Amino acid sequence: MKSILENRPELTARIGDVAEVAGYLWQKGWAERNGGNITINITDCIDDAIRTLPPLSEPVAIGMTLPHLKGCYFFCKGTNRRMRDLARHPMDNGSVIRILDDCTSYVIVADNPVRPTSELPSHLAMHDQMIASGNGYTAAIHTHPIDLVAMTHNPMFLHKDVLTNLLWSMIPETRAFCPKGLGIVPYEMPSSLDLAQATIEALKEYDVVMWEKHGVCAVGKDVMEAFDQIDVLSKSAQIYLTAKSMGFTPTGTTQEQMDQLKQAFNL
Repeated sequence: MKSILENRPELTARIGDVAEVAGYLWQKGWAERNGGNITINITDCIDDAIRTLPPLSEPVAIGMTLPHLKGCYFFCKGTNRRMRDLARHPMDNGSVIRILDDCTSYVIVADNPVRPTSELPSHLAMHDQMIASGNGYTAAIHTHPIDLVAMTHNPMFLHKDVLTNLLWSMIPETRAFCPKGLGIVPYEMPSSLDLAQATIEALKEYDVVMWEKHGVCAVGKDVMEAFDQIDVLSKSAQIYLTAKSMGFTPTGTTQEQMDQLKQAFNL
């Protein structure tokens, strides 16, 4: 069977970006074993030849109704698949799915019958929210940055925008490249519908959301933008934790300095 990437340069490039980011997540130590997930909306890359492909699976229930995803196509990391393997062989470790017209189920369409990530309900709920908002975002990442997850074990950082303002104050780039800050979702069972619902509520205000004691979710116009936001937040967390390990609390930039940055860059 021919790969759906054959003679489709835009689709090949999009999935190539997923593979590149998957490699970054592994190299940074944010994707132990099969940890973490990536999904991208590839509907605009789908042609009639793909639309007429017979499904490779029976319909699978999502567990919720997602009305804005009718007929959409997604590339997803496969369940129990490792990021380091997704980086090397994306089509063997990822899944292309189509959301059925009932908006409550999906089928796998190509290349292999790899079942998508167990966090699919959360990811698809994020994509549904993104389409509903009209923000043009197409990518969602979930990963486990060591420094950011560690900070969620301190209750003082779980109050609204406490962690946002702390991380913004560590280095100007964080304020510039993650302008909405970091939302907090209190602990929920991984892969649960409660986690999915809490995440989409937080994404109404933020582009990056911490799952307490679990990991980070980020959305963006593409997978690189979503990754970049996590990367800058992680750098700020490292600066804070490095200063603390040296025996002092970093002063951080002042609120006045952050306001000047906001005005200068129209954030």
